[in-house]
Amino acid sequence: MAHSKFSFEFFPPKSAAMEKRLWDTIDKLEPLGADFVSVTYGAGGSTQKPTFETVSRIHKDTSLKPAAHLTCVGSPRHEIDSIAKMYWSAGIRHIVALRGDPPNGIGQTYVPKESGYAYASDLISGLKSIADFDISVAAYPERHPESPSWDAELDNLKRKIGAGATRAITQFFIKPDVFLSYRDRVRDAGIAIPLVPGIMLQPNFQSLKRMADMCGVTIHNNYADLYDGIDDEPYARKAMTISTVQKLIAGLKAQGVEEFHFYTLNRADIAIPVIKSLKDNSSQNIYEERLKIMA
Repeated sequence: MAHSKFSFEFFPPKSAAMEKRLWDTIDKLEPLGADFVSVTYGAGGSTQKPTFETVSRIHKDTSLKPAAHLTCVGSPRHEIDSIAKMYWSAGIRHIVALRGDPPNGIGQTYVPKESGYAYASDLISGLKSIADFDISVAAYPERHPESPSWDAELDNLKRKIGAGATRAITQFFIKPDVFLSYRDRVRDAGIAIPLVPGIMLQPNFQSLKRMADMCGVTIHNNYADLYDGIDDEPYARKAMTISTVQKLIAGLKAQGVEEFHFYTLNRADIAIPVIKSLKDNSSQNIYEERLKIMA
């Protein structure tokens, strides 16, 4: 059986306490052997300096391979080019290139900055003209909230690949079939780059629901029922999240998925048991046997 690859996403800290928590998390997750870790970039570039500092420190002080998020929103082209050159000079070779959310938040009308890169595909072309970055991009199993059709959605992904993207990391989703159906659409469209499912490690159901509502992610009623009545039980919520994520991964692995990207929310307590079960093929074998029995 193939060895699963995985990566983690972190966000830059906004306080001394959050910084300590982040580095405690990195210390605990580093030994697990992630393929890479990414660090997000705040709305409109609001975390430009903290993102650079966090990525640079990961590169210098750990064995992890960091990737820096970079967006189009709110910055002129020359400023984004300057940031990209800083990353390359600092030894950072991997960029997660994103259009970014509108400055007023998801759901508002996106208007490209006149002096900036208009869309992710433009940003990718600009990055490739600066240096030979490894570039990851976003993908949306349930379509981007602003996308008018599946044809438009897939055409946009093709533009990003044509500009130089080397992998696509998806928005989070709840059921394996959501990703698997999307993978079929992508492959049927002739898109062959690695498609990596994004897995959310959020134990707070209300926070998960808010994120899902903003991003157009479907939360099925039976999933909501699992968290009913445990809002005030943090240990129960954590256990439920670990269980549901393990089942999600098992369902994906049963269909040949062997690479995963985890949205950690800067915490290790859920990521560690999830990764340990990911590496334990015995749990996957049990799941496959159950599928055979049910068939």
